[in-house]
Amino acid sequence: MSLPRIAIDAMGGDEGVRVMVEGAALARRRHDKFQFLLVGDEARIARALEAHPNMRGASEILHCEDVVAGDELPSRALRRAKTTSMGLAVNAVKEGKAGAAVSAGNTGALMAMSKLALRTMPGIDRPALAALLPTLGDNDVIMLDLGANTEADARNLVQFAIMGAAYSRIVTGRDRPRVHLLNIGTEEIKGFDRLREAATQLQNATSLDLQFDGYVESDKINRGEVDVVVTDGFSGNIALKAIEGTARFVTDLLRNAFTSSLRSKIGFLVSRPATELLRHHLDPNNHNGAVFLGLNGVVVKSHGSANAKGVANAVAVAARLLEDNLTQRITHDLAELGEDRLRVAPGNSGATDEGSQ
Repeated sequence: MSLPRIAIDAMGGDEGVRVMVEGAALARRRHDKFQFLLVGDEARIARALEAHPNMRGASEILHCEDVVAGDELPSRALRRAKTTSMGLAVNAVKEGKAGAAVSAGNTGALMAMSKLALRTMPGIDRPALAALLPTLGDNDVIMLDLGANTEADARNLVQFAIMGAAYSRIVTGRDRPRVHLLNIGTEEIKGFDRLREAATQLQNATSLDLQFDGYVESDKINRGEVDVVVTDGFSGNIALKAIEGTARFVTDLLRNAFTSSLRSKIGFLVSRPATELLRHHLDPNNHNGAVFLGLNGVVVKSHGSANAKGVANAVAVAARLLEDNLTQRITHDLAELGEDRLRVAPGNSGATDEGSQ
């Protein structure tokens, strides 16, 4: 049985059409049930398809020459949602012409277009951007929000936890994912009022299919002891970029060390299997595909610099969320918690936090 088509913004990302089409073709070689709606310049897409015979019977082209620039303001891009490749890819999901959309373009513009076209799910105030990160354990860790919302109150954080846990059950197979709130310490007195309020609500939400284990500090995110890390988009984006920067620092440091002398080069040859494993583990293309959770539809954000392997992984993420009915899982969990349990006590909205630092 074929999945619903996946709409690809073929013009987005650093490399544009060539890499996006090549990534879709790689995804289809792995799973021949994939079908695509390729949105962008028809002539360029057609030329790219010539190198991928497996895509010819599985793809339809929606011609569009207008592209959202990488540095374009979301408000400006939003006004061109009906004429750009990104906007038309998202709109295909809204109109039922595709089951999911994948874009490597401007993140802010993609969020704005997705939210306007698809709207948030009932019971969700704000969508959140979630991504998989590698760990030392057997599981990847899901972290959200990574930049969709610079601020989040207790109610938002509880909703993020529910959405992240539903996503985690799909990708990790755990019945009750281990959920933590990102904080500056693990003690109950640490953090803002909104964090403590969210923690209280999650501790009392025993009907949910998640295991709330309190707070986690940023240095423990990748240890493999956590399945879902919940935070606001400001803190999450900073933490994510710090993790990515550290990974690049380690790989560059090793590269410099192994090329510093003849002895080092010989040592590299001896240790090459281990260094290749490290390189594979830290390669962001192997974990590519951030998801906008909380929308009435599936939208996946590929990294702008992703190669074909990274794009293929983003496509696979979209397909898996369609197969496993992510939106239905989130809806079920929201119903289990109940709207009354998501109400925040007066004064605990997080606007004037005075919590212990």
